[in-house]
Amino acid sequence: MIRVQPSKTDVKLTFIVDQTAPAGPVSVVGTFNDWSPGTHVLRKRSNGTRSVAVTVPAGHEVHFRYLASDGHWFDDPDVAERSAAGGVIRL
Repeated sequence: MIRVQPSKTDVKLTFIVDQTAPAGPVSVVGTFNDWSPGTHVLRKRSNGTRSVAVTVPAGHEVHFRYLASDGHWFDDPDVAERSAAGGVIRL
């Protein structure tokens, strides 16, 4: 799930995975961090989900995927649009 909070110049994206996501470290990688694993690691929340927030410029298109330990890539099941690079969010 992705929560989108727009402002005039930026958009805060909160990436959230539920308890069914793979165990161990999970990071979100994409066009906003040059596909760099470990830059945006999701942290466990009190409700059992894991999340991380990323701020991106308004008016851009974001492509992303999740990366778990052992090189396991997975997509967000709630994203409506996908490309060969994973989920797409148009801001």
